[in-house]
Amino acid sequence: MDFELLLVVATLASGLILLVDRLAFRPRRLARLAAEAWQLGDEAGIDVKAVKDEEPLLVDYAKSFFPILLVVLVIRSFLFEPFRIPSGSMMPTLLVGDFILVNKFEYGLRLPVLNSKVIPVDEPERGDVVVFRYPQQPEVDYIKRIIGLPGDTVRVENQRLWINGEPVAMEADGRYAGDANLKHAGLTVGVERLPGDDGPHQILMDPSRNLGVGQWTVPEGEFFVMGDNRNHSNDSRYWGFVPESNLVGKAVMIWLHWNWHDGGFDAGRIGRSIDVVEADAQ
Repeated sequence: MDFELLLVVATLASGLILLVDRLAFRPRRLARLAAEAWQLGDEAGIDVKAVKDEEPLLVDYAKSFFPILLVVLVIRSFLFEPFRIPSGSMMPTLLVGDFILVNKFEYGLRLPVLNSKVIPVDEPERGDVVVFRYPQQPEVDYIKRIIGLPGDTVRVENQRLWINGEPVAMEADGRYAGDANLKHAGLTVGVERLPGDDGPHQILMDPSRNLGVGQWTVPEGEFFVMGDNRNHSNDSRYWGFVPESNLVGKAVMIWLHWNWHDGGFDAGRIGRSIDVVEADAQ
């Protein structure tokens, strides 16, 4: 089951249990305890422990979990959500085992589960690293970089990009040293600057693999995305565009790196802003 849906259901259920108990059952329990205290001539009134003991176990659980579930729901649905990077398609910017925070209010506040925008905030820009629901399998989250905005014409020819007829600035910046397992070691590191992007980002290029030639015009309300590991990424070149409604949020920071296959914990990646992550070139 979808975790967000499960979280919403659990929060609503526990809140409803507390509400029904407060309106219907708790007054009856208090009235009965007050009557018993009066019959016993207890001038101290109702014992607090007796009130607690009278609460059903289900109500006790709801009181314990509802505040926690509500806080998690608000943070996860409207503020930040953690994700783990499962593949190397965004190398060298993001490595397998990076845990990232995604800003969910960057592009507007959306209702959980329904994902309908209720408060617009900002618009996606070229160069943003975004998490989105994969259009062909919406229950799966993907992470890529926005290359083309609505109305843009994107052209890919081997290792180079053109946007609206203009070549995207890119220059080679040495060879990639690889991750802890030397994955993709020796590939060319490129420094690319997209039109309108505040700063350059790094990409990986595999000279032994030709990207071919393709051209796309981005429809209104959709985006063209690519992985930074250009020759090893399943992205818009192969399955099309990302609708705006599929956007989950903007990836902003690495808060942990843990990967059993590459040596486990890497404290050096903690706290890195995704906008300024640099590759290890040689």
